[in-house]
Formats: sequence, structure tokens, C-alpha cells
Amino acid sequence: MSDSPRLLPDDAHNRTLIQNVHPPGWQNPEPARRYNLVVVGAGTAGLVTAAGAAGLGARVALVERHFMGGDCLVTGCVPSKAVIRSSRVIGELREAATFGVKVPGGVAVDFGAVMERMRRVRAEISPHDSAWRFGRELGVDVFLGDAAFTGPDTVAVAGRTLRFARAVVATGARPGHPPIPGLAETRFLTSETVFELTERPGHLAVVGGGPIGCELAQALRRLGAEVTLLSDAPQLLPREDQDAAEIVRQALLRDGVRLILGATIASVTREATRKVLRYREGGREGAVAADEILVAAGRVPNVEGLGLDAAGVRHTREGVVVDDHLRTTNRRIYAAGDVCLGWKFTHAAGAAARIVVQNALFGLAGRRRVSRLVMPWCTYTDPEVAHVGLNEREARERGLAIDTLVRRLEDVDRALTDGETEGFVKVHVRRGTGRIVGATIVARRAGEMISEVTLAIVAGVGLGRLSGVIHPYPTQAEAVRHVADQYQRTRLTPFVRAALETWLRWTR
Repeated sequence: MSDSPRLLPDDAHNRTLIQNVHPPGWQNPEPARRYNLVVVGAGTAGLVTAAGAAGLGARVALVERHFMGGDCLVTGCVPSKAVIRSSRVIGELREAATFGVKVPGGVAVDFGAVMERMRRVRAEISPHDSAWRFGRELGVDVFLGDAAFTGPDTVAVAGRTLRFARAVVATGARPGHPPIPGLAETRFLTSETVFELTERPGHLAVVGGGPIGCELAQALRRLGAEVTLLSDAPQLLPREDQDAAEIVRQALLRDGVRLILGATIASVTREATRKVLRYREGGREGAVAADEILVAAGRVPNVEGLGLDAAGVRHTREGVVVDDHLRTTNRRIYAAGDVCLGWKFTHAAGAAARIVVQNALFGLAGRRRVSRLVMPWCTYTDPEVAHVGLNEREARERGLAIDTLVRRLEDVDRALTDGETEGFVKVHVRRGTGRIVGATIVARRAGEMISEVTLAIVAGVGLGRLSGVIHPYPTQAEAVRHVADQYQRTRLTPFVRAALETWLRWTR
């Protein structure tokens, strides 16, 4: 019998969530004599692996010590996007006057109601990831408890031994925190605990200028907290193009987020009821006094306590070591998701799981490779920043000659009618060809728009072909076709133009 982990606050929504993803009193099944596949970890990678393998007829065991659904459901994608959605409503209401709409009395934020809605939505989604669904509908043996490898083909969980032909390590990652003096001694929030808040912090200090830091800084500022974001990088979203990051910087400033970039945090101390971060920036020293600190500074793979050494699985501080087929140093064991990938995204975990199912179950018949994945991603600030393939800096570092084509949203009719002209569609092609090597989109719904370009890269469709794709008018996605039209015009060289003019004169 498994004891359920706690989740705060203890309300009806969280109790429903727990009942689904770690039911109190869950009875683990009697183990099979041997499994085709044992999956350790029931986050996105583990769930997709288990469901896919069981759907193909494999005998599958799935082990989870915490909550099924993992970070995505409980502390990541689902709760963060629910909170961001509420914050976007606030942003729209505050700009309503520019659309000729008056909001009598201004905008009032009920922070407790926002967070309760998040918990309700999370609970409503949880049946899809539930122990009941996987056990009863999908035919997976679900074991709740701590798992540890005890040999090259065995896993121990809750006093039982699971024997396997193949296994998958899908234990994910957890928030990391930088070695700032005094930080560990000061209670701070992470992406795992920030969604337990029921009262709005008066002043929130966010440490980290990556996607999580930017998303939550903007959302919580719109929800009424004073927010200061500190980052040691001189640019927000360091993985993105500078012009994309600059739009996000301006958006956060416009929302009232104080930004301290290129800063080194020297120490954190508690003074009376506040937490004080002392920092150095450009030779100057400063301090920020906050009610709460949110640390959003990277993630650490969960490799401790798994008995990986007993299984002959090599691992480092960066996670489980895998080859291009996601196989570990034990040929029977694979890994998928945040525990082994540089891409710490839910959709990357799902894609890796599909590779593992084919490679682990079907051997040489399923030699799929991680290096062949085309991985888009999106940062859900307002506006969003979506990216796929190479950016300009990466192309230069690889010595790749590219042509870059850009369409700004201020020149797109639907963006003008929406009042959302801040952003662009930028596509990089190999110089002299239409082969797409990368793209960045900054727009209110950039995450919805990037898939068209991703599909073109996967299918080997050149940018010129997108010029012939009919888009409904008016849409912001038309900007993709506009970029393709620009490319087509570059093919109209002076020689070609002269030849066409000669032909048209002759045929008059």
C-alpha cells in the first residue's frame, strides 16, 4: 500500500488530483514473471512510453514515487499556463480603452480565485494521467513507490522485484538553485512550490531570466505583485535571437517588472520579515528586499537513489548518459525525457518516448535517432517567442551561410486589427536555396504559428513552396506566407526579369 504525497493547499481540487495521480491506499499489483518493459517514472516520457508499448501488446510495468503526470501536470505546463491565461485577461482589460472599451472602476484581481481556477483545471485534466486509466484501460501494471535497480535486469519497488527484458529511466528533473551564499538557508519558491501560493506576494524577486523566470515574472506582475527579475546574463532568454529577447524585455518593462540584468547575486539574508538579495551589477552594488524569492535557474536531472550503478548505467551531473538511440551503457536499459535530454520540454519528452518504444521493443527494426528530431519550443510570455532549428548566432558558429527573411507584424493586416503589432516572423534559409534551417516567431500566439515552419523542415519543403499555401484572410499566420513571398521575389534576378519582360513584349 502506497502513502500519498502531500499537495498544498488541502482543498477539494487537490484532493481530486491526488485521488487520480497517486491514490491513497493504492494496492500495487502482483508482479508478472517478466516484463517486456519496465518504465521508471510516470511523467510525460514515462506515460507516453508505457501507453505506447502497452498499445503494441507489450507487458508493461510503470513505477512512480510521486505524482503520475509529473512536472507537466502538477508543477509545470498545466498550472503555469492556467495562471498565464488569467494574467493575459488582466493585460487585455488594462488595454481595453485602446479598443474603445471602458472598464468601469478599473480592474480588480482576486489572486486566490486565480490560483483556485488553476487547481480546478489541473484536477480536471488529471484523469488522463491517472493510475486508474493506465491500470484499468491501458493494461499497464502501475506500481507506486520508490524504485531502485538491483541488477542489470531487475528493479525493486515496495518490497517487490520486477524483472524485465527492457527498461526505461524516465525520472525527469527538478528545479536547481545557484550556490548563492545564504539562499539555501532562506525559504524560497521554485516552479514546484510557487503554485501552492494562495495569497499574492507583496514583492517577488525572480532569480533567472530564462523562459520560466520571464513567464512567471510577467504573469505575477499582472496579477498585482511587485516583481524584480535578476539575471546574471545581459540578455533575457539567452537562447533566443537578441531582437526577440528585446521585445520580451520591453513587454516586461511595460508591465512594470523591474529588470536587473548582468548582475551577480552576492548573498541572500533575512532581515525582519523580508528577504534581501545583494547584488553587483557593472561595478555597482545594490539590494532588493522582497517578501518571496522565486528561483528559476535551471533544472537538475533526477538520478539519485535509482541504483543506476547496480544496473551498469552511466550517469553524470548532467543526467543519464545515452547514445543517439537513447540507449544507456546497459544495453537493456534506455532513458527518455529531462533525465537525459538537453531539451527540457514536455513535447521533447514525448518525442523521445516514441523513439524509445520503437528502439527498445523492436531492436534493429526501430533504430530511430534523437539527432534527427526537429525540435520547436515556445516561451509563453506576452508576446510569445517560438523557435525551431538554428538561429543566426548558431548558423555563424557552424560556418553556415544563410539568408534571413523577416516580416514584421506591423505590416500584417490581422495584427493591426488585433492591436498586436509587436513581433515578427523570421526565417533562415541556406544561402542561394529555399531550404529552411531555422525560424523565430514573436507574436501573441507564436506557439501556434511555429508548427507550419516545423512541418516544412521535417518534410523537406522549401520556403518557396509555402508561398503557395493558401492562408485564411486575415490571420497573423499569413506572415509566414509573406516571408515565403519575399523569398520568391529574391529568385527574380535581373536576368530572369529581363527574360520575362522580353517574353511579355513578344506576346502582346
